Amino acid sequence: MQLPSKILVATDFGDRAAYAFDSAVELAGKLGATVHLLHVIGIPALGVPEIGVALTSTAMESTVLAAQAQLDRLVARYPDARIATLLVTGDPRELIPSAARNLGADLIVVGTHGRRGLRRALLGSVAEHVVRGASCPVLAIREPAAPAARAA
Repeated sequence: MQLPSKILVATDFGDRAAYAFDSAVELAGKLGATVHLLHVIGIPALGVPEIGVALTSTAMESTVLAAQAQLDRLVARYPDARIATLLVTGDPRELIPSAARNLGADLIVVGTHGRRGLRRALLGSVAEHVVRGASCPVLAIREPAAPAARAA
């Protein structure tokens, strides 16, 4: 088995994704790998193309600029790491595995909520879709519980 040289990390800018990103950067540093930090701007399936076009002209431009600024802030935390950013629009369940294939990624890292049962069935799981759709290994990282939560 070859060690990963290209690691794709998906982020929604939440705490779990930030923990996954930090873990991926640490792993990449030990392996001499490059991290590709991906954010997918979700586009709701409105079913009315005219509304989608009207929304994308102004709102999408500001959304893209804000997302790129957030990606840049994350990357700035690791000035010595090899990190590239990717920003795409669409469904993350499809685009994360697709981006990994296009990059030739050896590993995908995603944060997970660790939901179970009815909550998972109702809310779905991007991480689960990525695991099922990926052509390379996927590391799903669950943020450790806070010390107070573990003691309870």
